[in-house]
Amino acid sequence: MAHFLSQKWLLSRREVLRGLGASLALPLLDCMQPLRAVEKNARARRSVFIYLPNGVNTNDFEMAKAGKEYELSKILKPLEKHRGSVTPISGLYHPNSFGIAHSATQTWLTGARHGPADRNTVSVDQLIAGVTGLKTRFPSLQLSNQGHRLGVSADGVQLPAERNPAVVFKRFFMEPAGGVAQQRRRLNRKESMLDLVLGDAKSLAKKLGQEDRGRLDQYLGAVREVEKRTKRAETWLETPRPKIDPGVAGKLNRNVPLERLGEYLRTMYDIIVLAFRTDMTRVVTFNTGNEGTGPAVPEIGVNRDRHSLSHHNGNKEALKQLTRSDEFNVLQFSYFLSRLSEVREGEGTLLDTTMALYGSGLSYGNSHGTTSLPLVLAGGAGLGLKHGAHVDYNQQIKEFKGYGQGVGVYHSPVNTKAHFSNLLLTIAQKMGVETKAFADSNGVISEVLS
Repeated sequence: MAHFLSQKWLLSRREVLRGLGASLALPLLDCMQPLRAVEKNARARRSVFIYLPNGVNTNDFEMAKAGKEYELSKILKPLEKHRGSVTPISGLYHPNSFGIAHSATQTWLTGARHGPADRNTVSVDQLIAGVTGLKTRFPSLQLSNQGHRLGVSADGVQLPAERNPAVVFKRFFMEPAGGVAQQRRRLNRKESMLDLVLGDAKSLAKKLGQEDRGRLDQYLGAVREVEKRTKRAETWLETPRPKIDPGVAGKLNRNVPLERLGEYLRTMYDIIVLAFRTDMTRVVTFNTGNEGTGPAVPEIGVNRDRHSLSHHNGNKEALKQLTRSDEFNVLQFSYFLSRLSEVREGEGTLLDTTMALYGSGLSYGNSHGTTSLPLVLAGGAGLGLKHGAHVDYNQQIKEFKGYGQGVGVYHSPVNTKAHFSNLLLTIAQKMGVETKAFADSNGVISEVLS
């Protein structure tokens, strides 16, 4: 895949804007510079957040030792070859989301309380996209194979996510039919419709009560997101997409059914690598399944969905199959890390400039445990992260008697200061977000900072 990128699409500085009888020379823009020239002075920073629904079989996930001498658990064994690039992190939880299991997906990257009367807040990926998105065609990419979404806008609105690899590939790497002129006409029509919607909504708001006005505000937040994406698309109209090798395109531009989960996940992971490699975006969220279902893995004989396996009620066969599903999903994540490590970038690899967070908003799915979350942080060595140890905040508490004490570890925080938002804050800061806090954070994860 080393030769799929062509930079013939780069704009010349002498390109001009001609309209209304004027001819204006463009200033030097990021999109006019070869990727290597841009990153020579400032390395591109990338982050990806990957969600595993329904928690894990905690018996086969947890590790007895913390520090560098730890042994990867049965479920995490597929990451052995990446040991120097990964950090399993135990004992974190979201205080605001404590006990709100059915909202685990929606609040995983926000840390917000999300009960019936609560409004979600911006997710960390979108906070990051506000910084990195100014340099890329797409500020972020949202993927979800069963519909539930991770990304949340500043207005608390869940962002749309795509589940079909072929649709993602075409949107990112293929020029829309009809050329630039037709694209511009479509965008102009969309802008006109959005103007009408916003105008009508302002008139309507004056006639509504407070509760209805709140619902309308949320709807308008979604409309404004569409408006921003439309205006952004217009600014990139004159910049062609990168040319992709036909062999690579043939492997990625296809609809892979979820029944072939491994092939599906690997295809999506390859698209993410390609999006990072071509600098089409620097922020990705990928939800690999819904809490209410979670895909089965028929290719390895696991025919029940993850939700039913996680609600095992102690059934040994269900637990065994849940572990196999966990191992399989981690194996695909390991594949993703391998693909990132194979792409050379300057003196390092794409993995060195990519921070990947893999995990779940649930720990013990059988009774909706939301503490001691299963989490793995990977990559980012070139961005100031260090790996090779197991960070366990539970074991920092003297009273902790180990994971053999029962499922209470997953229903009540052992270390009440170990906020998951601390990890999200750490990633945000390393991505260039200038902030000292995120959600309910009370510090950073200093153990992973070099």
